[in-house]
Amino acid sequence: QVQLVESGGGLVQPGGSLRLSCATSRFTLDNYNIAWFRQAPGKERKAVSSLSSSDGITNYADSVKGRFTMSRDNAKNLVYLQMNSLKPEDTAVYYCAAAAHVYSSSWYEFYEYDYWGQGTQVTVSS
Repeated sequence: QVQLVESGGGLVQPGGSLRLSCATSRFTLDNYNIAWFRQAPGKERKAVSSLSSSDGITNYADSVKGRFTMSRDNAKNLVYLQMNSLKPEDTAVYYCAAAAHVYSSSWYEFYEYDYWGQGTQVTVSS
């Protein structure tokens, strides 16, 4: 059952930027731990980043550190993933996920998250 909606994907050249958004009308995102995952063709879904609801701590996969940034807009009930300096290997379907409680040591595990979106395609190509 889809609870979250991602938007902002598209085609971008290497070195370009995109901002993904995660939204829902079902609950207040500020009360949930939010994560972004991605899945490239033929590969397993992997965590990209997470944002804690309790202390605002963010986590990032090594492959995106320094290039991707998560943030919240509580007034709009949105969570963003700002992606800069995009590379062809960033090409994937990006999913946002939410959970009321996530063990900090397991932020990257898909089973920690209860709610998922249907994903948005990001393609990095010249």
